[in-house]
Amino acid sequence: MKMNLWSAGSRMTSKYLHVMGIGFQNTFVYRWNFLLRVVFGCIPLMGTFYLWNSVYRDPSVEIGGYGLHAMISYFLMLVLLDSLTSPTEDDFQIAAEIREGLINQFLLKPMDYLAYRFSLFCSSRLIYTAITILPVLAVLWWMRHYLVLPASPAAWACAALATLLSATLQFLMAYCFALMAFWILDVSAPIFMVYSIEYLAGGHLFPLKPLLPEGVYNALMLTPFPYEYWFPLGIFQESLSSHEIAMGFVFQILWCGIFYGIARWTWARGIRHYTAVGG
Repeated sequence: MKMNLWSAGSRMTSKYLHVMGIGFQNTFVYRWNFLLRVVFGCIPLMGTFYLWNSVYRDPSVEIGGYGLHAMISYFLMLVLLDSLTSPTEDDFQIAAEIREGLINQFLLKPMDYLAYRFSLFCSSRLIYTAITILPVLAVLWWMRHYLVLPASPAAWACAALATLLSATLQFLMAYCFALMAFWILDVSAPIFMVYSIEYLAGGHLFPLKPLLPEGVYNALMLTPFPYEYWFPLGIFQESLSSHEIAMGFVFQILWCGIFYGIARWTWARGIRHYTAVGG
């Protein structure tokens, strides 16, 4: 019995590793797109740099406990975190596969579609990181005088774990919203609405904790958005207490579980509604 389970597990693992291999090949075709995306993504970073330099005309000034170096460091690490965790059009690809009937093959084969897409997501993130890490590191080196790195090894470890959970959460959220394609033809409007909320509530514009009113901040921390960017960055910059970190991990894992459940439930409902046509 144990041997059968081991054999089944090995076959399952090798199957999705093969999917990742295919994802590596497909993603590597667009390596120049990724490189250009990172290069042009540095343009807003330059704007942010000059903006905060103007705000902090006096280097001794602090805003919400953030000095100039801490604030610039926040946005530098945000660029790196974004490259490591953000899905690259996974939601639109999933929606297109549903709309064009390409998921038919997964209804007839012993392949879990969620695991299949997650394997492709992992492969694309690995290739994207491998291609763009040198330009990102070059930017970090160029602005190294502004970097504020954590002194505690525990902060590095917790930030790494929070980054992995952030990537998982972002993928599951993108997957769930893409499954709306079972019912509506164009999912771009709700997806862009979520992106807009995420941009503000996730910490893209500024660090959340010192600059938002306490009530607003506490309310936001009940939503999934801060756990995509702000929470890993808050750990890395050691601006969160041990209690806040522990509760943050609880909520981050909880939201991953919630969206996983929504993904399974939505897929099951969508398949019953789905009409198999095309591919």
